[in-house]
Amino acid sequence: MWKTLIVDDERLARSELKRLLQAHPDIEIVAEADSADSARDILATQPDIALVFLDIQMPGSSGLELAAELRPNLFFVFCTAFDSYALDAFALNALDYLVKPIVPQRLAQSLSRLPAAAAGNAVVSEQQSQNYLPDSHGLLLKFGENSRIVRLSDICRFESVGNHSAVYTPYGKSFVLSSLSRIEQRLDPQQFFKASRADIIRISAITALEPGVAAGSMLAILQDGQQIDVSRRQVQQLKTLFGGF
Repeated sequence: MWKTLIVDDERLARSELKRLLQAHPDIEIVAEADSADSARDILATQPDIALVFLDIQMPGSSGLELAAELRPNLFFVFCTAFDSYALDAFALNALDYLVKPIVPQRLAQSLSRLPAAAAGNAVVSEQQSQNYLPDSHGLLLKFGENSRIVRLSDICRFESVGNHSAVYTPYGKSFVLSSLSRIEQRLDPQQFFKASRADIIRISAITALEPGVAAGSMLAILQDGQQIDVSRRQVQQLKTLFGGF
């Protein structure tokens, strides 16, 4: 059973979500809150709560602010009437992002991720001890007028763009308000390689290495065709990653 908290300032919205969750017998709703402050009090006194459904726009603290405070082993799903939120997603790890009115099939899809997410928590203890994000980490990214959660495993490149960073995904390019150096601190070096001051790339996305324009430099060719400059000081390290027996 997944002990569940619903957080929404609208009573009717809470009632509708409760009705939809009745179709899922493994979900046990143990509490409701009409604000982030109320939710904090509930979570402080009920440590066995494992799942939270969160509205975003609420009086006082927003759902985003509350999510950033949640303990790492607590799963949460955003439920909102808006699909245009962008945020510094590295502070969050949402299981999913549902737009109201919630469609039963989408709710079921979200809940189907719980067993895998729980299993993922069990096998990433070493990564977490190093403060690295697991590949299952979800980033809420904005693409045009829409937002979607993208798993870290689907990202092939981070590029420094001023005080922002561009994120390259199968769905296109998005941006997060995080410096590349901050992002680097959260990425597992077994999965990502810092090609230069401007780029971090996923190692498994590299399909070829070619000589660069400058002497001693190199180009890393990614699966989607991007050609990334590898600084001369990083070339040898990259070659080592793909060394022979």
